[in-house]
Amino acid sequence: MGIQFLRGNAQAPKGHAIFLARSTRDSRVIYSTYCLVPPIPMSLAKYLPPLFAAQIPSEDLQGAANISGMPIPPMLEEGMTTAQLEILAERRDDDLCDIGTVSSEEMERMQMASLISQEYAQLYATYMSQASQAPLPSHAHHQEPVHLDDMDADELLVETMSERQKLAELGKLVGMARYALDGHDDALLQDTKRRMERIARRLPEKYRATELMAASTGNRSHSAKLADLYLSRAYKLLDEEYAAIPPLDRAIRDLQA
Repeated sequence: MGIQFLRGNAQAPKGHAIFLARSTRDSRVIYSTYCLVPPIPMSLAKYLPPLFAAQIPSEDLQGAANISGMPIPPMLEEGMTTAQLEILAERRDDDLCDIGTVSSEEMERMQMASLISQEYAQLYATYMSQASQAPLPSHAHHQEPVHLDDMDADELLVETMSERQKLAELGKLVGMARYALDGHDDALLQDTKRRMERIARRLPEKYRATELMAASTGNRSHSAKLADLYLSRAYKLLDEEYAAIPPLDRAIRDLQA
């Protein structure tokens, strides 16, 4: 178990994050929840009526005395795709964290949501503790921001990404490309294509990123489905689930026929 930041920075977590996990039985099944670390310390025990509080064991009351990371909903739930979660995190400016795989059992999904939320809260607490000791920037010595070439900055960012992060970014861009096509926004589509090409060049050929890009920006009736198949195939390769590749290849060939 661990947290991999697909969006955001583990050294400076925002305090609010979308968690995603894949099913141990089928990596196409995505579970997710939202984690919030309250910016103001909060104790649930304070708001319990005395009659109820008297019936709760003291150890449970102590656990409610200091709320840190709260998973909302309290269990990893199925219902959204990776691409949808990436777009959601982008629009809300949330951290997006891959927390690995989880069983389909409800109790395990609830336990994982709780444990990962506490781990994320600890990262946030560490960051805030360090940030509180750093001096605030002086307005008297304000400097104009350095304007870097956007392309250079993007290229540098892609170079630092892992293969999983590159695929996650491609998944987000697939959603943006479909949105641009549906809205007939040619400017957004061309910009998305350029961003996808930048990532595709830095992925091994086995992921077939070029084909994924072509499918996601195509306007045929099956283009969206084909892009989804290519993305699923890439994740299967990344997770070394080789037995799942032939059925996906057959489905791709059937759509292309």
